[in-house]
Amino acid sequence: MLDDQHILLILAESKACLGQLEERNKRVVRDLYKALTSKDTQTLYGLVAQDLEWWFHGPPCHRHHLVPWLTGSSSKALVPDLIVGFSSVVVAEGYDEANLVWWVHAWTVNEDGVVTQVREYVNTALTVTRLGVATSSSQALQNTFKCQSIWKSTLSDESVPGLILAI
Repeated sequence: MLDDQHILLILAESKACLGQLEERNKRVVRDLYKALTSKDTQTLYGLVAQDLEWWFHGPPCHRHHLVPWLTGSSSKALVPDLIVGFSSVVVAEGYDEANLVWWVHAWTVNEDGVVTQVREYVNTALTVTRLGVATSSSQALQNTFKCQSIWKSTLSDESVPGLILAI
């Protein structure tokens, strides 16, 4: 049986490993934006799965906001203002001033460091939440799951619709 010190050591090692994974995944996404901006298709193809799953959330008129960058047909740079990591999900947020588009991209990076999914949110507020099991038996009786907000987009316009991404 493990004592409290061993359990704390295992938890600390697990947290350090998770931190390294998040840093690697953020580096993958930063490299992805650099490749998109410089039109480095060789690097891009190494970072993105051939069967990339793409989800779009936002006004239909902006449905193809990310597509020109992914296909190399855009002449403008796509530079995120913020990149944050949550385990295998990396969120990047930015603003396209020319087109008045707020955007958030939620990239999923697999264990091999390859992007397998992107969820694109355009002119839509996004809140990232972490779902988890209740921490005590009394909470379990009241509510089987809890939902903790861990990040929210910084859209300045409160009139845009809001969505929740649960991780």
